[in-house]
Amino acid sequence: MADEIPWYLKQSSLGAGYQYFSNSAGQKTVLDAKTKELIRLAVASVFRCKHCTEHHAKGAVAAGATKQEIAETILLSALQAAGTQLNWHKEFFEEFLTDK
Repeated sequence: MADEIPWYLKQSSLGAGYQYFSNSAGQKTVLDAKTKELIRLAVASVFRCKHCTEHHAKGAVAAGATKQEIAETILLSALQAAGTQLNWHKEFFEEFLTDK
């Protein structure tokens, strides 16, 4: 997120916990920065957060991602979201929409 802490995170100790967790994700781990930003971009896209999607697309570019990698990340997240929705409703489809 931006360097400035949003006002609502300052209203509760939960906000401090969130900020700590968010900052921890930026630390060195087994995943490199580009991979983390692409994952965060995919999740932000699926959850339809415009601000987060833009933020993590810029973060991915800053970490070395190409426009093609960003496009593929967004397309894969859309594909996975669609597949998840279809499987989420599998029982409904089988119970109500198939010929028995």
